[in-house]
Amino acid sequence: MRRSWLAAVLLVPACAAPVKDCPAIAQAPVVTVTILGSYVPAVNTVHLKACQSGICKEGDLKLAPGQTPVDQSCEENPDSVCSATASRDGTLYGHLWLDLITENPIEATVSGTGTDSSPLPVRTITFTPTLTECPKFITASLLLDADGIRQG
Repeated sequence: MRRSWLAAVLLVPACAAPVKDCPAIAQAPVVTVTILGSYVPAVNTVHLKACQSGICKEGDLKLAPGQTPVDQSCEENPDSVCSATASRDGTLYGHLWLDLITENPIEATVSGTGTDSSPLPVRTITFTPTLTECPKFITASLLLDADGIRQG
């Protein structure tokens, strides 16, 4: 009897889900809007209203230049140090901070002004934030250009 109990206890860990190595990154509850490079010359300001589960936040986005990583060098030795730098990619991006972000759909309305002070077209999209499982991480990003707005 004692042996079967011990065998059962030893087998239980084998049935448990494997543990993933996940980065220790805090989640920011934001909706990010990236203005594609082709549209940047026409945009002066961007205003975003985002509603999720009946709770809405809105504000003018502080726009910053977008960047992309550029590989500097990496030796073939697996123990060597590799380096990279960031280079501007011609986009602009901004964040709207929410109190909380969940997996529920978000309705986003984007407006703003052009560089000629005329209003940009008002664009609305309903989208479901992207979910990754390592750890559970929810992101909400949109791409804006002259053709409209879409999930990024």
